[in-house]
Amino acid sequence: MHGMGHNVLSLNQMDTVKSSDVCAKRCRKMAAHSPLHVLFLIDHLVERGGGEGNLLKVVQLMPPGQVRCSVATFEIDAEIQKSIPVPVHVLPMRRVYDLGSLRAARQLRQLIRDERVNIVQTYFETSNLWGGLVAKLSGALLLSCRRDLGILRSPKHDLAYRLINRLSDRVLAVSEEVRKFCIGKDRVDPGKITVIYNGVDLRQIAAAGHADGVGSDLAGARHLVTCIANLRHIKGIDLLIQAAQQVCREIPDVVFAIAGSLYESRYVQEMQSLARSLGVEKNIRFLGYVENPAPLLKISSAFCLLSRSEGFSNALLEAMACGVPPVVSRVGGNPEAIVDEVSGFLVPPEDPDTAARRLLRLLRDPVRAARMGEEAQAAACSRFSAETMIHNLITLYNELMMEHG
Repeated sequence: MHGMGHNVLSLNQMDTVKSSDVCAKRCRKMAAHSPLHVLFLIDHLVERGGGEGNLLKVVQLMPPGQVRCSVATFEIDAEIQKSIPVPVHVLPMRRVYDLGSLRAARQLRQLIRDERVNIVQTYFETSNLWGGLVAKLSGALLLSCRRDLGILRSPKHDLAYRLINRLSDRVLAVSEEVRKFCIGKDRVDPGKITVIYNGVDLRQIAAAGHADGVGSDLAGARHLVTCIANLRHIKGIDLLIQAAQQVCREIPDVVFAIAGSLYESRYVQEMQSLARSLGVEKNIRFLGYVENPAPLLKISSAFCLLSRSEGFSNALLEAMACGVPPVVSRVGGNPEAIVDEVSGFLVPPEDPDTAARRLLRLLRDPVRAARMGEEAQAAACSRFSAETMIHNLITLYNELMMEHG
């Protein structure tokens, strides 16, 4: 799906947005004595990780007595749709510049008005830009989410974001590092940005067994290092394999499990070839997508994610909640999640050598590894629980309603 182009807003459209405020205030007054209605608009729901996983978690855990949730998307997996406990609206659209986008815009506008949507919360480029504009023209408040450091943007997106940011009632960043990016790159007013960290469902983690669905070869591994990430270049799987080679020289029976969708087929083939060329193909398991990684994490000696860029890693939070000591690159929100040498190890980006040394320290010193895992788990429980995330979101929704009531 292609993103927005240069001419995001005309002067007439800006005037229309201003006039829609009257309609918006009228709708919000009518809904004053009922749960506020938040419509989550996302480009696609075909995976359960990253931003998609965050949205699914939010709508599943949001208390219906306080917030009424709906979801709208341009593409959805049928099995995922069955699992969503709130109304889902599919708006078929392939491109922003065709008749399909006009039909989708009318559908979205009608949905917002008929269902008295108070707030539209957008995820990903097309929803943030195209959807944000339609939401404002329809009289809803716009909460625009920023979940990364612009890794998928083109120059036209940069201009479009600067324009749509003028219309957003609030920008939601998943980390302080993403907040800084929004201020510096997108020129967002700092007072307009709220940081709410991703949250991990601690009850789901606690309910997961230590070997449920885990293969016997993994469950029986004396040393198991796990990485939860879709196989994409940005996730640094090549760096992990290079680090694995060094670790395997010292501890030949260590197993590296990589759990994630085979996102970029050419990159997957390159990683399999890299593992063979470095002589570690027997030590590395490409597991593909794992719906519930908690059992795998609970039997792991360490977690390793050497991403080249991150907004705020859900996989890292899951590992922390499972009490697994992490070794992660010092990028994005990772330094906000763990304290180096206390609740995990932070290593420089593009540095598999340092990552290997840190992994060896954990594998050779299980007492220290356990202590780090406990610190990581305590941080996940106190700062990054799904309960905390939901509480902060509800607080933000109420603030928006009060500010624009």
